[in-house]
Amino acid sequence: MQANLMLLLAAAIWGLGFVAQRFGMDHLGPYSFNALRFFIGALSLVPLIWWYKRKGLLQDLDWKLLLWGSIPVGVLLFIAASLQQVGLLYTTAANAGFITGLYIVLVPLLGIFLKHKISANIWLGCSIAVAGLYLLSVGEDFSVNFGDLLQLIGAFFWAAHLLTIDHYSKRVPPLLLACLQFVICGLLSIAVAYSIETPELNNALLAWKSVLYSGVVSVGIAYTLQVMAQKHAHPAHAAIILSLETVFAAIGGVWLLGEELNSRALMGCGLMLLGMLVSQLPLRWLLRSKAFT
Repeated sequence: MQANLMLLLAAAIWGLGFVAQRFGMDHLGPYSFNALRFFIGALSLVPLIWWYKRKGLLQDLDWKLLLWGSIPVGVLLFIAASLQQVGLLYTTAANAGFITGLYIVLVPLLGIFLKHKISANIWLGCSIAVAGLYLLSVGEDFSVNFGDLLQLIGAFFWAAHLLTIDHYSKRVPPLLLACLQFVICGLLSIAVAYSIETPELNNALLAWKSVLYSGVVSVGIAYTLQVMAQKHAHPAHAAIILSLETVFAAIGGVWLLGEELNSRALMGCGLMLLGMLVSQLPLRWLLRSKAFT
């Protein structure tokens, strides 16, 4: 129960993080904002890394593998985070949260290329989620919101990012890998920011609340909660609880940003959440569950 509550808190933090990302761009460009939050996120993990090292949990490191592994992970994080942040300029936090959450369904689908087996519940969940995505993002005239499209493309990169992390985290300490990927993502973001934006210290100070929340709370605290909780939580249960991030994004958008969801969008969000949940539960359990009888 304690582990599940920690995961729920992490999901809430990440969901409300979409609101902070929207507020932050009132003063900063998307790449400037990402650069700051990922640099701060990397710094926020330093005390945890120090604690792990003191406990003797970071011994016998393969530094070469760690450095080479952090490059593709960091690049994928940069692409995914950039698409998400730029997409937030054109869509709502609620839409961004639900569409980004599709990575939960996309991860096993992309696993096909890695010769992973795809169970029936994943195909069923994917079908339900796609129907929800259609209702949420495709207008009655069959037009697609540009921001939603960026979020959908980003979901594929979030899925690829997760699979890449899964590959390297079995060979190097996940905490160090996470910290280095944040640094790489921050460096790439600041390089693009100085190329197409005009970062100013005064604007960063105006957005300090959003930057600190996104960097320290969303990255440092939520990541720590996830790492600690997943030592005791079942992986399937963890994935289901973390998928509630999308619900908290919608709540935050309506509550703090004044966003509105019409009946079509609400139905789409509901189907997407259902699809995510179905994809994480064994079909045999779904058929036997009293919730479905």
